[in-house]
Amino acid sequence: MRAEFLGKDPESTEGDSPTLFATDRADRVTYIAQGWKVTDPQVLADVGSVPDHETLIEIPEDVLKMYVRRYAQDRETGN
Repeated sequence: MRAEFLGKDPESTEGDSPTLFATDRADRVTYIAQGWKVTDPQVLADVGSVPDHETLIEIPEDVLKMYVRRYAQDRETGN
């Protein structure tokens, strides 16, 4: 599996995060998000149990809009 960079939060001042990547999986469409680790106790309580092999990340709406742009592009090109 490969990951294609889609973009990063233009307002981010901490490293290169949050960032969104698209994968080239053949069996399904997936994305990889690099973001801020969620540590807020109230949020963790609201979400509930998270399996050890998973984590919660917080990403800004602008980063999610990168997905919307790619989705619209793919629909225009028939992908």
